[in-house]
Amino acid sequence: MTLAQLAETIGAQIVGDASVQVGAASTLDDATADHVSFLSNPQYEKKLATTRAGAVIVARNITCERLNLLKAPDPYLAFAKAVIALHGHRAHPHSGIHPRAFVEPTATVGEGSVLYPGVYVGPRVRVGRDCILYPNAVIYDDTVLGDRVIVHAGASVGHDGFGFATSKGVHHKIPQVGKVIVEDDVEIGANAAIQRAALGATIIGKGSKVDSLVSIGHGVKVGEYALLVSQVGIAGSTTLGHHVTLGGQVGVAGHLQIGNNVIVAAQGGIVGDVPDESALMGAPAMPLRHARRVYVAFTKLPEILERIRELEEQMSELGADGPHSGDAPKTDAPQK
Repeated sequence: MTLAQLAETIGAQIVGDASVQVGAASTLDDATADHVSFLSNPQYEKKLATTRAGAVIVARNITCERLNLLKAPDPYLAFAKAVIALHGHRAHPHSGIHPRAFVEPTATVGEGSVLYPGVYVGPRVRVGRDCILYPNAVIYDDTVLGDRVIVHAGASVGHDGFGFATSKGVHHKIPQVGKVIVEDDVEIGANAAIQRAALGATIIGKGSKVDSLVSIGHGVKVGEYALLVSQVGIAGSTTLGHHVTLGGQVGVAGHLQIGNNVIVAAQGGIVGDVPDESALMGAPAMPLRHARRVYVAFTKLPEILERIRELEEQMSELGADGPHSGDAPKTDAPQK
């Protein structure tokens, strides 16, 4: 399509030749004259001087005379729309339920849903409309999937929570009699694991995105529009507010309250409740500004320890040879 057509589709303003045609999307490094690319991170702005892209989607404050620019208030969102316009979503090789998928007779699958080979849908499961279940996804009994839910290959939704009563060194299994509710527009990554609740329901809120290899414990409640990046682990009975973002390998202890709009950097360890609007990093997780100071000091520990040793040696020398060592100095002043 022409840049004029693309700009209208993604809601951008053209600076340059509107008649240029593009047929695909690509990175700034790999793009050629028939590609559109994007710039959303300022640290890559220098690549505008070398990219061969036919056009670049940028923020409104970016200028570059050598390129055709598509200026948008949110370049990354505009680029997402451009990819959809130029490439579309994945085309499925079949429609409906593949013959090699297995759906229990008491389960229901909504209109427009696609189930790939190897999918298992258990008893009394409800799958909403326009869902996609990729190969070997397993949906355990009584799980509820809303509309437009995507479950990638190998994911397990609704298996038993990790619940055991230990007595005299023996771990006795506690039946997990709850279920999982996945609300509309949730995407669950490959090999993610979402446990059913011991009692009640594990809930994944509307619009949330769960990356591959994420583990969500029994009875967890994830608020709407959360982003849980790969290898996040959330222990049981923890509640996350809306728009929570947990970076890769973040660990969250059980029975906690995580507020709304909380962001935790990769490998953070959350061991206590977190108020709304917090930005944390580190293990244990600390407020971002404080954590940066901690980690700057941490990287300098060898030098700090060496300096402490030097000061200790100096203090020792002063103690042995200084004016205050040994007996107190004599004075002619009368004694009381």
